[in-house]
Amino acid sequence: MADGIVVRFDSVTFEYSHKKPLLDGVSFSVRSGTKITLMGQNGAGKSSLFQLITGELKPESGRISIDRDATVAIAKQILPREQLDWTIEAYFAQFFITKQWNLPVLIEDVLKVVHLPMPAMTKTLREFSGGQQARLLLASALIQKPDILLLDEPTNNLDAAGIAHLTQFLINYPKTCLVISHDADFLNAFTQGVLYLDIFTHKVEQYAGDYSDVVEEIARRIEKEQQQNVRLERTIREKKGQAEVFAHKGGKLRSVAKKMRDLAQDLEENKADVRREDKTLPSFEIECNRELTGVMVQFHSVSGIRNHEEKVVPFALTLKKNTHLIIIGPNGIGKSTLLEALAGGDPARVTLNTEAKVGYYRQDFSTLNFGQTIAEELLSVMEEKNMEKVYKNAARFLLPAELVQNKVETLSEGQKGLLMFAKLFAMQPDILILDEPTNHINFRHLPVIADALDAYRGTLILVSHSVDFVSRIRIDEVIDLEDMIK
Repeated sequence: MADGIVVRFDSVTFEYSHKKPLLDGVSFSVRSGTKITLMGQNGAGKSSLFQLITGELKPESGRISIDRDATVAIAKQILPREQLDWTIEAYFAQFFITKQWNLPVLIEDVLKVVHLPMPAMTKTLREFSGGQQARLLLASALIQKPDILLLDEPTNNLDAAGIAHLTQFLINYPKTCLVISHDADFLNAFTQGVLYLDIFTHKVEQYAGDYSDVVEEIARRIEKEQQQNVRLERTIREKKGQAEVFAHKGGKLRSVAKKMRDLAQDLEENKADVRREDKTLPSFEIECNRELTGVMVQFHSVSGIRNHEEKVVPFALTLKKNTHLIIIGPNGIGKSTLLEALAGGDPARVTLNTEAKVGYYRQDFSTLNFGQTIAEELLSVMEEKNMEKVYKNAARFLLPAELVQNKVETLSEGQKGLLMFAKLFAMQPDILILDEPTNHINFRHLPVIADALDAYRGTLILVSHSVDFVSRIRIDEVIDLEDMIK
């Protein structure tokens, strides 16, 4: 396309179902070689916009133009569940039209870029940790050497080293890149502009500058619009009052009254549609059985991955009620595998109090039944099977009534995370095991969740790469896997 434009939307409208629009007459353009952030509220349709660019989705109307010589690749948020048992070889082979005889070399080269050691070609995706899977998602896009790189929440599951490595790669990346992320520091390092998709107006606004610049500009605009609306509202009240006075006097003054009412209506239409951001979770508390006492968790050993092999180390640690433990270590060392063993009560690793209820938040949400409805998921952990409480609990975690009878598989990743917390809230566990609970969650909700975990009176076992999140939570014990399996 002319003027170095590689992506252009012209009056694009898209909706998933009748009366559920995501884009309404959206127009914007992206120049070659720029790094753009895609912002917007939860459910605004950011991931769908990416799918429109790749051609997976088609617009209802309008035109989407991609430079005819440009290739496009996307690194999605999560690996498709149906591909988890694929081998590394099969996973990367799908991104080529013809057979690549040097595929192992291509894979090894791209894994170096994402800072991931070359595995056996027969290793399945399921065998990789969450952080390693995040790197594989990025590598799957990079191996295609795209002219337009689309990244959907690429920092999910990445530790600090992984985020730093990705940041430097994007700074040096010479081609066009569009990124969906809520990580301000990450975005500020390379972003040159922002596309803001508004869930309420279904429009896209285009801004120049980095993430922080745009956030400040939007805040100033909102304040200006609110002040303008206050002035207009004052004038509208005055005109309506005058219209009432003239109407009661009758005669020719009735026409004056009508003009006043029409003027008031015109002023109403001139009021700015002030942006409304996502709701933030209200404060909540995860209860536990206060009468249950004694040892909740007794460690016998811990395990981790060293030189591609599991290493088990004898380890004695007792956790009682109201004790908070964090397990730390780099991506791929086996934190999630250890948490799974703990949640399952693996006798070689741990002894759990037999009377204790265990709540387990898996980072891949596999403790949710994707074929069940939200209502069924919540009822499954509630002692009192009460639909009124189901709707109330769902609403507390920003899952509105119209979603409660929908299947879990229809939810966004962020909504699945909120459903997990709704289940834990309803379950009232005595032992709470959390694996990367910040992934996919809107940044506005994280302080509220951290405060709930800080106040939790049961036994907490946590894995999280988010330093800011962890800093808000009381931590009593630390297990450093990297140090223990040296």
